[in-house]
Amino acid sequence: MKEKRKDLVEKLFNQGYINTEKVKEAMLKVPREEFMPPENSSYAYLDRPFPIGKGQTISAPHMVAIIAEKLELTDGMRILEIGTGLGYNAAVVAEIAGNEGHVYTIERIPALVEKSRENLNKTGYSDRVTVIEGDGTIGYPDKAPYDRIYGTASAPKIPEPLKKQLKIGGKLIMPMGSDYYQELVLVMRISDDDFQTRNLGGVVFVPMIGKHGWPENK
Repeated sequence: MKEKRKDLVEKLFNQGYINTEKVKEAMLKVPREEFMPPENSSYAYLDRPFPIGKGQTISAPHMVAIIAEKLELTDGMRILEIGTGLGYNAAVVAEIAGNEGHVYTIERIPALVEKSRENLNKTGYSDRVTVIEGDGTIGYPDKAPYDRIYGTASAPKIPEPLKKQLKIGGKLIMPMGSDYYQELVLVMRISDDDFQTRNLGGVVFVPMIGKHGWPENK
């Protein structure tokens, strides 16, 4: 598996999805196969998303790389993730943020909360990643403000609570749009009421369900 992981990371680097050594090292270190359903673990180093149950997916490695690069993570950051899934993306981000950093990640589906905690524990990331069961669209004010916030599901617009929980100078990345067309959006908080937004390109994610996202029956 390590050779397959190395081959994939080199491919992503050559394709321009990975640009920095710290993202490259993190993706070389985190074992994606440990965050996949057992029946699909042998496919862990194909660059594609896979279903993980409950209508959710584990993102393709190139998308994990894009988010990690665009967040411009540094050691010691406090980070909020919306949509834990099985924990892979959070583990990669935690690896980059280092021992002094911390990822708080929110998942609304109880079965995925339980499984992601198991996965993070067995891979050694449970001390740097805290999994919270709840509605990610309202954020996690207990540990706000955050240096970085990102979502792994698409919302109709950027949830206001998340913007309020972002540090001044912080960055937020989230897919935004409908089932049919979404943009990966980068938001930078300049001051209390000043946010700059730019699009990073078209993407496809599952919908973000919650009070400030899509309704449950979407």
